[in-house]
Amino acid sequence: MANPEEPKSTSPAENNMYSVWALPPDDVAPRLKRLMQCLRDDFSGPEFEPHITVVGAISLTPEDALSKFKSASRGLKTYDAKVDRVATGGTLFYQCVFLLINPTPQVVETSAHCCGHFGFNSSTPYFPHLSLLYADLTEEEKKKAQEKANSLDESIGSLSFPVTRLALYKTDTGDKTLKSWEKIAECTLEAN
Repeated sequence: MANPEEPKSTSPAENNMYSVWALPPDDVAPRLKRLMQCLRDDFSGPEFEPHITVVGAISLTPEDALSKFKSASRGLKTYDAKVDRVATGGTLFYQCVFLLINPTPQVVETSAHCCGHFGFNSSTPYFPHLSLLYADLTEEEKKKAQEKANSLDESIGSLSFPVTRLALYKTDTGDKTLKSWEKIAECTLEAN
């Protein structure tokens, strides 16, 4: 059974924005962080933990967010995430340069399961990705950042890793410095 840890901190019962993230394993995260740091060195942008968004930002009270996270985590099984390629986004700050994750049934179903528990309804289909850089760049700069990512880590476009943990993060999407973002809870998924 999934085992959520208790939250690090609690806030007053006001609504905040929360997201659920799939976290890469400890043996993969340093590789991603190095690549992300190299891109920030050249193109700027805030520092953030590598993750695949499972549930996008939704406004909830701290208690409701934690309760929904625990409920959503129960019974979820580990799954594999496979990178298709390094890609660039349209005009979104939070989808500037990213690893496009293959939308396998397990990837999509995990998001749908969690979104159902959170009551999160998106107007667009689920777009699994692992951002490498958050920034407002021109199309030309994005292309340069994409090329740099591929040259710094030539096999990053075929990376595959198991997702064994989900985390609940407080994510004020209006804070582009990300200084207010914090991990609230984490759970380990059941082994297959």
